[in-house]
Formats: sequence, C-alpha cells, structure tokens
Amino acid sequence: MVEIINMTRMNLKNPLLLFLIFLCSANVFSQKTDSSKNLWLSELDEFWKEVSRTVSDGDFEAYAATYHEKATLVSGISDEAYPIADALARWKKGFDDTRAGLGKSSVEFRFSKRIGDGRAAHETGIFHYSYEIGGERNSVYINFEALLIKENGWMMMMEYQKSRATEEEWNLLK
Repeated sequence: MVEIINMTRMNLKNPLLLFLIFLCSANVFSQKTDSSKNLWLSELDEFWKEVSRTVSDGDFEAYAATYHEKATLVSGISDEAYPIADALARWKKGFDDTRAGLGKSSVEFRFSKRIGDGRAAHETGIFHYSYEIGGERNSVYINFEALLIKENGWMMMMEYQKSRATEEEWNLLK
C-alpha cells in the first residue's frame, strides 16, 4: 500500500492510475468477509429448513412465527397484496389437516439470488409445494422473493409469490 501511495504522489496527473487505485481501495473496503457471509447464509438455510419442517409437521404456530407480525403477502398470480395474517387464516386448515394425518404437505426452496448482510436479506428463487389429500398428490412450483429481517431470529417481512414456475426451471436451481 505504501508503494501505491508513493507511486500516486509521483503520478498525480495520470488519471488511469488514479482510477485503478480508487477501484482497488474501494474493493478492499467494501468487501464483506466470507465468514460473515457464510454465517448469515447458514442461518438463512436453517430458517428455510424450519419453514419446511413446519409445513410437513403441520405446525401452524411455528410456521406463523416465521413471519413478522406486520408481514405482507404479495401475489403476482392473483395481483393482490394483503397482510400475512389474512393468508395464514386461509392456510390454517391445511396445517390442521396435515397435523391430524388427513393429508401430507411439504415445501422445498431453491435460490437463484441471495442478498443480505446478517441483519436483512432478500432471497429470490423457487419453492416447490406439494400436498396429498385422499391419495391424490398435487404440487406447484412458484417463483418467489422474500424480504427478511433478523429480529430475535430471521423472519419474513414480505413474501412475493411472483408467478408459477416449471419443474424444468426448478431443476436448474440447486
């Protein structure tokens, strides 16, 4: 770094050199450490595993706790947005049926983009929801985005179910 400073003093009139030094120094100061990024990504992976568990166990209370109390559900499929409390009220029967053994449900998540810093995150991907009632199995793939905050653990502030996805699109994500 000292060599760069000395070179800069000698070449203050060289705009290309100044620009390169600026880029290098900005990159050094703006990078997050890999370990801090790995930590919050690991925490978010655990969050999504917990969401999956609550669905397969029919654990409605734990599922509802994955959302902030003022969270919003946005549906690009039906062009609506409303408080998550309204969606949870509609979904509760499915959880109760799963818990009672009247049906089976599961959800899996795969991501195409994950942005965050350990306090807030924006996740983009596809979720695969499947359910079985009376021996008939159904499933859907949904392109979604989630906005999360970390407040006594991770919780969703917004779930945006953008559009239907295909199994082929799902298979492209890992």
